[in-house]
Amino acid sequence: MVADDVRRTSTFEGGVTVSKGTMSLTADRLIVRQDAQGNYKATATGAPVKFRQRTDAKGERPAGWVDGEAMRIELDDRDQKIELFEKARVTRDLDEVRGDYIFLDQRSETFTVSSGKEQPGGRVRAVIQPKAAPADPK
Repeated sequence: MVADDVRRTSTFEGGVTVSKGTMSLTADRLIVRQDAQGNYKATATGAPVKFRQRTDAKGERPAGWVDGEAMRIELDDRDQKIELFEKARVTRDLDEVRGDYIFLDQRSETFTVSSGKEQPGGRVRAVIQPKAAPADPK
């Protein structure tokens, strides 16, 4: 670990595992930058970087898990956003999306997938499972 208190950065290397709340992340290398208010931005790299986070129940949807992996993942604590770059994949419940770039907004629990800036017209893949129909109350 290398810490620079003046720049408020810390670098961790070699089998890094991070846990915060219900989120866990594993990477080969992690650089964490902290602002004056204590919020952090982190850049994780690996082959691949993996994360997992529990989602809250919302409406009729039960609580579940979001899993993701990419060659690089950037986390923004203040804005509650996760960006996945290169060979990115996110799975929520049984649904899965793949692309070169995935933007995940943790507040709204939405994500955007694209083929990346370097590959205009590239391919995005999605597997969306049918949802169970609500039970018919009789």
